[in-house]
Amino acid sequence: MSGKDRIIVALDVVTGDHAVELVRQLKGHVGVFKAGLELVTAEGTQVLKRLRDAGAERLFYDAKLHDIPNTVAGAMKSVARLGAWCVTVHATGGYAQLEAAVKSAWETSTQESLPRPKVLAVTVLTSISIEALASELKVGLTVSEYVAELAKMAQRAGCDGVIASPHEIEVVRAAVNDPDFLIVTPGVRPAGADKGDQARVMTPSEAIERGASYLVIGRPIVAAADRIAEEISQALP
Repeated sequence: MSGKDRIIVALDVVTGDHAVELVRQLKGHVGVFKAGLELVTAEGTQVLKRLRDAGAERLFYDAKLHDIPNTVAGAMKSVARLGAWCVTVHATGGYAQLEAAVKSAWETSTQESLPRPKVLAVTVLTSISIEALASELKVGLTVSEYVAELAKMAQRAGCDGVIASPHEIEVVRAAVNDPDFLIVTPGVRPAGADKGDQARVMTPSEAIERGASYLVIGRPIVAAADRIAEEISQALP
């Protein structure tokens, strides 16, 4: 893959119009567009079609499904019909939940002759610090140990990969002996960029060198695109 194909832009905006504008601005420079809870809650899942019509060839639906296995399987059936390239499920929902999600994605896509969405398991959110994992969530493992265990469980359940902080990339690669297992890393910030609410971050080059498959970059890219659009608007007669 080229460099741009590895970039996932997080469309963390509140209106479909804004998201469509960003897709039109960035579609020639990035490989994937991610629609998450903020956008889809505001606009509904129909926003994915609008994004596709605007030029988003690969859509990442960051649904973060987390419920009992039967409910997640039902939700995954609907996701498969949306044409998303990939979708997220929380690994902390357990093995049965992950397995149900994968099975539903396969069955629905096969039965209805649709592309199968890749199922990615969310390990530990990048906003969770080492201290919060222990003091708030009462997890006795270190972040690295916990992520490694969740990644191995996700692989056993048939997931295509995981969402993990760039600081856990090498841990996941060591725990999962499969070069095709995807590691998608949020918490990526160009050198000098504001960390925002991310606790465990890294630059793009560092993340790729450690073995990341794709990089999720949100606010730095969106902010730059918005500044450029504003400058263009001001320059127009």
